[in-house]
Amino acid sequence: MATLHCRSAFISDVHLGTPDCKAAYLLDFLRNLQCEQLYLVGDIIDLEALSRRRWWHPDHGTVIAEVLDMARRGVEVTYIPGNHDCALRGLVGQSICGVRIELNAIHVGADGRRYRVSHGDEYDPEQIGRSWMLHLGEAMHRFVCWGNRRVNAWRRRMAMPYLPLSIIVKSHIGKALAYIRAYEERVAAGAREHNVDGHICGHIHFGQVRTIDGVVYLNDGDWVEHCTALIEDEQGAMELIHWSEQPTALGHASREQVQPSPMAALALAPLARRKKHDLEELQPAA
Repeated sequence: MATLHCRSAFISDVHLGTPDCKAAYLLDFLRNLQCEQLYLVGDIIDLEALSRRRWWHPDHGTVIAEVLDMARRGVEVTYIPGNHDCALRGLVGQSICGVRIELNAIHVGADGRRYRVSHGDEYDPEQIGRSWMLHLGEAMHRFVCWGNRRVNAWRRRMAMPYLPLSIIVKSHIGKALAYIRAYEERVAAGAREHNVDGHICGHIHFGQVRTIDGVVYLNDGDWVEHCTALIEDEQGAMELIHWSEQPTALGHASREQVQPSPMAALALAPLARRKKHDLEELQPAA
C-alpha cells in the first residue's frame, strides 16, 4: 500500500471515547501517513462524553499509541484542545510524551502563507450558550449519528463502502447549511483581524476548502461522520481528503488556484471509484 507523504497534516473531531468515532479508518490513515508536522485540532478525546458515560474501544487506545509513536519518531505533534476536551487547555504550554499542548497556533506553509490554527468553537454565536436549542441540536445530532452507525453496519455486512449519512442529511437541510455558511464567514472575519492568509479549524464536522473575501477557509472535517483530514504538500498546497475504503480528494488550495469543496462531493465522495493508490496524485513529484 502506498504511503501518503506530506509536509503537514491536520485532523480534528475524532471524539475518542464515543461509539461514533471511526477509529479504524483513522488508524489506517495514520499508519499510511508520513509527515513532518501533525496538528490535532481539538475534540480528539471526548472528555465531555466520557464524564457522562464510560465507553472505550481498544482501537481508541491504539489511535493514541499511534500518535505518541509518531511523536517519538520525530514528527512535530501539536494538540489544540477543543470544547469537548477543553480540560486539557489547563496544560497549554506543556509537552506530554512529545506532544505539545497549545491554545492555538500559527502555521507557516511551505509557500510562505500564514494560517491561524484553532479548534473553532470560539466562533460559535454568543447566544448559543447552554440553551435548550443547543441541547435539542445535540440530541438531533446524536440521533443522526446513531442512524449513521446502523446504516454503515449493514453496508459493511454487504461489503459496501462507507456512506456518510449524517453529512448527506446536513447537506439537504437549509438551516444547517445556513449555520455552516455563517460560521465560515465569522472564521474568515477572524482571520482578517489576525492579519493571516487563512484559518484552519474543525468543530462543525463539515470539511471545506474555500476562499472568503481573499481569506482561505480550511476546515479539516471530522472522524465521526465524514472521515476527513487536511494535508499540506511540499509546495504548500492544501488538500482536503476523505479516507475510508475509497479515499477521495475533496478540495485543493494552492497559492495559484483554489478548487472549493462542492456540497455534492462532500456528501457523496465515498461513492466515487477511487483507490488508495490514487492518492499518490496528491504527493509532490520526486
